[in-house]
Amino acid sequence: MGLAAKTTTRMIKRRCRKAGISMTTNCHTFRATGITAYLLNGGTVENAQAIAAHESPRTTKLYGRRQDEILFDEVERILI
Repeated sequence: MGLAAKTTTRMIKRRCRKAGISMTTNCHTFRATGITAYLLNGGTVENAQAIAAHESPRTTKLYGRRQDEILFDEVERILI
């Protein structure tokens, strides 16, 4: 049996305070960060979808920041 959302939220907020993270956090922040980190470290969208229990891979792809990196690399090519 999993943790209740309220308990999980309190745990995340407490650990963020201890780590000096001042941004607003909640269960979704934690989940999104985990999925994003998994994808950035070479995880597949299919496995991330299964881990996150998303019905559609389109939902999971929203967490991938690979496109942001590609766009940043393209911006770096602009010579001023």
